[in-house]
Amino acid sequence: MKRQLNIPKFKNEDEERDFWAKLDLSEYFDSSDFERVSFPNLKPSSRSISIRIPEYLLNRVKEKANEINVPYQSLIKDYIKKGVLS
Repeated sequence: MKRQLNIPKFKNEDEERDFWAKLDLSEYFDSSDFERVSFPNLKPSSRSISIRIPEYLLNRVKEKANEINVPYQSLIKDYIKKGVLS
């Protein structure tokens, strides 16, 4: 550790935002100060999309999902993942 970082009490968010924007943390920390961490329960962020597919195809996917007892949107995501990663 290079030197102690003293964080003042802020009157409002703007004051705090200005403080962090002007601060160079490399003056206070060395790379040896950090520890490797793991976030095992962290889920990848997801994003909603809109896609047009023929109605008969959506019905087939829903039927298949019902057969294997999974939500049809999860089944669609699995199909997309298999197609992209193969």
